[in-house]
Amino acid sequence: MTSAVPVLSYTPALTGFGTGLGLILAIGAQNAWVLRQGVRREHVGLVVLICALSDILLIATGTGAIGWVSSMAPWVLQVLRWGGVLYLVGFAASSIRSALRPGSLEQSEARPASSVALTTLALTWLNPHVYLDTVVMLGTVTNSYGSQRWMAAAGAMAASVVWFAGLGFGAHALSKPLASPRTWRVIDLLVAAVMLVVAARLALGG
Repeated sequence: MTSAVPVLSYTPALTGFGTGLGLILAIGAQNAWVLRQGVRREHVGLVVLICALSDILLIATGTGAIGWVSSMAPWVLQVLRWGGVLYLVGFAASSIRSALRPGSLEQSEARPASSVALTTLALTWLNPHVYLDTVVMLGTVTNSYGSQRWMAAAGAMAASVVWFAGLGFGAHALSKPLASPRTWRVIDLLVAAVMLVVAARLALGG
């Protein structure tokens, strides 16, 4: 009986981890940039640090801000909840379309550390999808756990750290398979599956 509580307490963190990982897993401008730097072994630590810290800040903002807004106007969370369901289903559909037309990673010439840092910041903070994913979407998911929302947020933050560190530092060893369209087809299908599961959970309200 006593072992059930610790097991249940991991559920928000695991959901946050899975949702966060799913949202950042699909290849995009930011991930392609991290891959590029990892494959070429250029300022990888700097890129990983900027991406991970940015996600942590954005996830914390979403978790805190949406909780405050929902306490002032409870209907807002319901709107965000169903908007999140639609967004996740659309995200899954986009991933499935990408799987049907997979691409590969392209590289460009090397850059100095200052340029790398500025590019990483721009790809992170000037991308509107980052705010949809980390602030709105993850904020909605984490707040669905009420008093355990920060545990879910911690799971999402951990997913960002694990993903960017693994992507950056592991890219060189995985450069050949990561350049394969077949690999990205599998990744896109896995992303679609995760997003549909989370969308179903939000729609059912638990």
